[in-house]
Amino acid sequence: MGQHTQPVTDASFDKDVLKASNLVLVDFWAEWCGPCRALGPKLEEIAQEMSPQVKIVKMNVDENPQTPGQFGIRGIPAMLLFKNGKQVGELVGNHPKEDITELLKSHV
Repeated sequence: MGQHTQPVTDASFDKDVLKASNLVLVDFWAEWCGPCRALGPKLEEIAQEMSPQVKIVKMNVDENPQTPGQFGIRGIPAMLLFKNGKQVGELVGNHPKEDITELLKSHV
């Protein structure tokens, strides 16, 4: 994990994401996924720039199969945005930093 993003697991998802008081962007990724690794540095920058309004967490889908299944994640990287415990946005694939920032700013 990076300096500004944090890992989240099936066990901590409820507390870290659904009960969070700020916007939370969940990045569903895996070690073997090239586009996921390419997305990582962009999310680090965004996490640093938009803290504390936005928290970015990363969920390894290989280690945590329950949550991705619950939210219908079929392909990775996939990013789901949560506000007050509800999903308010979704991006699938390695998007440009601007697209991700735009989605986040529309919900801050």
